[in-house]
Amino acid sequence: MLQSGDGRSDWWRSAAIYQVYIRSFADGNGDGVGDLAGIRARLPYLRDLGVDAIWINPWYRSPMADAGYDVADYFDIDPLFGTLTEADELIAEAHAMGLRVIADVVPNHCSDQHEWFQAALRAGAGSIERDRFWFRPGKGQDGDSPPNDWPSSFGGSAWTRVDDGEWYLHSFAAEQPDFNWANAEVRAEFRRILRFWLDRGLDGFRIDVAHGLVKQDDLPDIGSDPDPLDLPNSDRPEVHDVWREWRKVVDDYPAGRVLIGEVWVASADALARYLRPDELHSAFNFDFLRCSWDARQFRQVIDDTLAAHAPVGAPASWVLSNHDVTRHVSRYGRADTSFDSATSQFSTPTDLQLGIRRARAAALLTMALPGCVYIYQGDELGLWEVEDIPDELRQDPVWRRSGFTDRGRDGCRVPLPWGGEEPPFGFSPDTVEPWLPQPSEWRDRTVATQNGDPGSMLELYRMALRIRRAEPALGDDTMTWLPAPQNVLAFSRGDRFSCLVNLSETTVELPERTVVLLASALSEDGGIPPDAAVWLRTA
Repeated sequence: MLQSGDGRSDWWRSAAIYQVYIRSFADGNGDGVGDLAGIRARLPYLRDLGVDAIWINPWYRSPMADAGYDVADYFDIDPLFGTLTEADELIAEAHAMGLRVIADVVPNHCSDQHEWFQAALRAGAGSIERDRFWFRPGKGQDGDSPPNDWPSSFGGSAWTRVDDGEWYLHSFAAEQPDFNWANAEVRAEFRRILRFWLDRGLDGFRIDVAHGLVKQDDLPDIGSDPDPLDLPNSDRPEVHDVWREWRKVVDDYPAGRVLIGEVWVASADALARYLRPDELHSAFNFDFLRCSWDARQFRQVIDDTLAAHAPVGAPASWVLSNHDVTRHVSRYGRADTSFDSATSQFSTPTDLQLGIRRARAAALLTMALPGCVYIYQGDELGLWEVEDIPDELRQDPVWRRSGFTDRGRDGCRVPLPWGGEEPPFGFSPDTVEPWLPQPSEWRDRTVATQNGDPGSMLELYRMALRIRRAEPALGDDTMTWLPAPQNVLAFSRGDRFSCLVNLSETTVELPERTVVLLASALSEDGGIPPDAAVWLRTA
């Protein structure tokens, strides 16, 4: 049982953290949407899977214009998901099972229904209420053009005009106005938000858009050929002052509380600046997620990541999928395995069996590398991107803002299949239709189907996490590359553990004097077939 301050204070350096996309994990009250009751009921599953912590996507009060990333009240749980009391009970129950709980926090923007933004609309130009956001007059004779050329990440302009003629900035949907982080009230309010949840026992925060909070004061145009290392709306030097403030807040609490950043920046060195000892504890390594299925690219990213993290003393992190990107089973099953953020390769032919085979190997690769690993819900089941969601059921705002050309991120957010032969596969009661439809083919991917099957993805993950926790050389420690055939990755962790990943087109023999601890696949003669990985013990 975890209590305040129990366990290793640096647990996060080598943790396995499971991402719970709350609306798609488990439906506890029968309305077709995942909730806190569903998570609580499935905590034993997460404990038995072998993870150390769960990260829960936004659970705050929200109009749900962007699946909860448009927060109307940071101090309460949205009724769609449950109550504040249920959140307290979830944290306590998770701790009793040895699981830590990390919650999303969304500091770049809020909902247009947030009381501060509503007050800003009422107060008018030049008011202290509007200074909490980015209100500006427009360009042109009548001010009918946006203040600058900044695009929204969801499509269209990043500016929307209000009734009195001013425009406000929203880096994402129009329902998500950006906070002005040069405003002292904004900074103080978020310190209060952090303390509110830490006081309730939360173990840390995953910080949404951690690179994007601070904007260049004069809001200049980005232009047609911007320098990715000097953008006016991203990765500004002043953002690091925010993280130093937040680190002081977290450090006031018993050791083990963590800040984890969603940081999309142009280089590994830029990422490492967020991980200096007085800033964030950890940040997602998106360069690894972007890798094609290519040994040379994987090795380069691994080397660059470890080299950039070493000077600041921060652990690396490894992640294959999340709620914003195409599931890696689908990516790895395509002729072009390069990264796509959502649906740029929609309807591209996909060999799912190839994708699953490679995903099994990738799981062993990530869990053998130094640092911490993230598992997006459904990774452990081998789920793929659902591309045939009917257009009328799509809910991602990207679909609408792109003029119905970008199908958005709903395909990686489809509710999990727990058991049974037909949808809803135990996600909701049998008579309830989930908020997004599940493919009938997932009957072979359910938890119940894979339970106890030694060849299943689920049992591979369980065994890998069990070995990873027990193996002294794994987690946050050094690694050494070993000689290997072309297009094969081989490295050791400690004196007796090694990992081999075969990305070539031919079977590779096992090294002499080794014993297989775990394999994603083995050939009939005991070799490592293409698109497979093994963990070895030196005999």
